[in-house]
Amino acid sequence: MKIGDLAERTGTTPRTIRYYEEIGLLASGTREKGKHRVYGDADAERIDEIRRLRDLLGLDLHEVKQLLEAEDARAELRRRYHASEDPAERVSVLDQALDHVTAQLELVRKRKDEVQRLEDELVDRRRRIRARLRELR
Repeated sequence: MKIGDLAERTGTTPRTIRYYEEIGLLASGTREKGKHRVYGDADAERIDEIRRLRDLLGLDLHEVKQLLEAEDARAELRRRYHASEDPAERVSVLDQALDHVTAQLELVRKRKDEVQRLEDELVDRRRRIRARLRELR
């Protein structure tokens, strides 16, 4: 599909897709000599994942990139793990995968802690407002 088709399918704009390519969130579409870039289902899924992480966790694009790079690295490690029968190599691969998951978890937990602090503030404000209402009634 062309960039406009991809943009329509993913609810973005061609400009957004080009920006994602520019900052390394999305690989550039394949291009035959003298023709438009062509994108596939994997590109649409990647954009959907970028938007899901950004919206669900409230991450900026740099943080999304960190999560996706770790996920890409883990995919490569999975391939290496399954391609090897050497226990030492498999241990090494699993150690590396653990490091990537730990980094992802730290980023998610940081965002979770920020959301928890906001919730605590709002609960406290609501408690104070209710107390004032009781005093005035």
